[in-house]
Amino acid sequence: MRMYINDMPCEAQPGDILLDVAKQSKSHIGYICGGSGVCQSCFVYVEEGMDCLSERSDVEKAFISDKLTEAGGRLACQAKIVKDGTIRVLSRAEMFRRIVLGLNVPGFVTYAQTIGYNVINQLPSGIGNIVNRVREGKLNPVTSIQNIAKGLGPASQLVSRNIFETLPFLQAPANMVGAGTKGLIDSASNTLCNISGGTLHLPGTTCQSCEEEPAVERVHIKASLAKK
Repeated sequence: MRMYINDMPCEAQPGDILLDVAKQSKSHIGYICGGSGVCQSCFVYVEEGMDCLSERSDVEKAFISDKLTEAGGRLACQAKIVKDGTIRVLSRAEMFRRIVLGLNVPGFVTYAQTIGYNVINQLPSGIGNIVNRVREGKLNPVTSIQNIAKGLGPASQLVSRNIFETLPFLQAPANMVGAGTKGLIDSASNTLCNISGGTLHLPGTTCQSCEEEPAVERVHIKASLAKK
């Protein structure tokens, strides 16, 4: 069946959990708790194919407000594919990235208000759901903590990747730090090249932006002493 996560085609079939499909396809859906339903990091917006998914679980009802539900909100660790069809979902990080890149101020305000509303209004019921599952033996706190510890690494990588993709000007400082002094100089040369249209470079450096040997623009500075 056809399934797209952040516009990336994925292999899926009825019976699969959305989060499992994302993991197998190495798509960009965040997860921290490993599918325990306690962190909401795998929240997604279903843009198409909601009828191909299972009904909302008690966990989703506890954590996701009516407003987010109307917007197509689901938890990927809870939503199961129940029939063939076309499914398109966007992760929360990808939705935010597109709003920022599109300079969509009204969309950002609405997004922030909806998320804030969800946090304030669903926090009590979410905590209550976790407590009830622990009491009923459906949720092991120790296992959940272990899963969170394992998921922090992939989650941090996901956040970093989305930040750099959303704000590309941060890539240069990161590359400079990682490459040392030479990387600092070469990155500066690349930056000057882009600004000057491919004519200004630092002596003794290489430029990845130019296929051929870059030309060096010479700048002459004259100074004169004013007569007293």
